[in-house]
Amino acid sequence: MSAAAILDALRERGLKLAIAESLTGGALTSKFVAVPGASEVLLGGIVAYNTALKHELLGVSRSLLEQQGAVDPEVAAQMAGGVRAKLAAKCGLSEDVVVGLSTTGVAGPGSQDGKPVGTVYIGISMLGSESVLAELFEGDRAAIRQASVKASIDGLIEQLAGNFQ
Repeated sequence: MSAAAILDALRERGLKLAIAESLTGGALTSKFVAVPGASEVLLGGIVAYNTALKHELLGVSRSLLEQQGAVDPEVAAQMAGGVRAKLAAKCGLSEDVVVGLSTTGVAGPGSQDGKPVGTVYIGISMLGSESVLAELFEGDRAAIRQASVKASIDGLIEQLAGNFQ
């Protein structure tokens, strides 16, 4: 399945999509923006590359960031929930109709927060469900970022299928 299929599935259910990115730096949002008609479903994306912005823009707990660093499964969960809440509020929507998707991780060249290169966490937040996918990718910086985008799309497809069977 693809970004287009996700947008179709969300559109059919009357849902919107909000994305928060760190290591993918806008590449994930770009996959959805490339689909004609994406604006019917995609609310927007926030690239919070700087750790402080994860707190300021997405509401990630400051103490969590200080204790665990930005590369952490709970950070991914809070990023997904935070972008969902923030963009729903800014667009005058109920959070119930918004799905939040987030990425955080280490693309390299060096480790971060004690996590090795290739460590990636993907957060998914929607009504009745919050999940975090943990991945460890190999390759150079570009390959890790690309694999993270693909895993985010695949993970959201699986989550949507599980929630709406």
